[in-house]
Amino acid sequence: MTAPLMPKATAVWLVDNTMLTFRQIATFCELHELEVQAIADGDVAYNIIGFNPITNGQLTAEEIKRCEADPSADLVANVMEKNVKEINARNKKILTPSQRMDKPAAILWLIQNCPDLTDAQICKLVGTTKPTISGVREGTREDMIYLRAKNPVAIGLCSEFALDEALNAAQEKLEKAEAKIQKAAQKKKRLADKKKAAKKKAADAKKKAEKKAADAKKKAEKKAADAAKKAEKKAAAAAKKKEAAAKKKTAQKKTVKKATKKTVAAKKAAPKKTAKKTVAAKKTVTKKATTKKTTAKKASPAKKTTTKKAAKK
Repeated sequence: MTAPLMPKATAVWLVDNTMLTFRQIATFCELHELEVQAIADGDVAYNIIGFNPITNGQLTAEEIKRCEADPSADLVANVMEKNVKEINARNKKILTPSQRMDKPAAILWLIQNCPDLTDAQICKLVGTTKPTISGVREGTREDMIYLRAKNPVAIGLCSEFALDEALNAAQEKLEKAEAKIQKAAQKKKRLADKKKAAKKKAADAKKKAEKKAADAKKKAEKKAADAAKKAEKKAAAAAKKKEAAAKKKTAQKKTVKKATKKTVAAKKAAPKKTAKKTVAAKKTVTKKATTKKTTAKKASPAKKTTTKKAAKK
């Protein structure tokens, strides 16, 4: 058995719209039963739009009802038509004059109620041309004031399935465009965040460098202040030492000066005492000499008498 067109989309439609078992759907779509169960739980293919196999000609409603009644039965696909030209000829529409005249009204309805449809999709649904669509969209048609919007399904220009399929395709395209825009926005945001982070990192590095420089400057200033304080202390100690030495020298000078004065005073006082002693000594000597002379004079007559006696003998 050949797998149906778009097996996952077909499985999504069968899960949502039928009472078939997971095994029947898995066998028909050639999928694993657990994968079909995951589709039913919404874990897999949650963003896939279901594809109707009945309108596609792969299954019939009677075949689905038969398998719903008998869970052990397997779905049997229809024999695919080989002559595509014959199918197209059979499905070709023959429009009445009134339907052809209602095409602009159908285009207006689609523009107003289905803004997501592209011009190419409207052309396919209604069977018109892009200049006609642009004329209705821009309001440049001559009969624009007489146009009244009409549902193309109601007037028979297209089927409801074709319209739904076109809307789903437009929605999917729009979602892809929005996803692309969102992805671009996320990328832009990531780049902005990265740039912001780099800027913040640079600012932090600059702040850290400034703090480091400030700390180094503060340290240098403190070191210089300590050195200056030490130098001042040393200078004060040297000045104090110098002052003490000067005081000592001054004291020594005073002592020397005092001693000199004392010596000078002593020297000045010494000659007077010596002179006094000399005069006293002289007086004593003179006195002694005088005394001796007096004594000698007194003793000299006796000596003379003795001498005279000796001479006589």
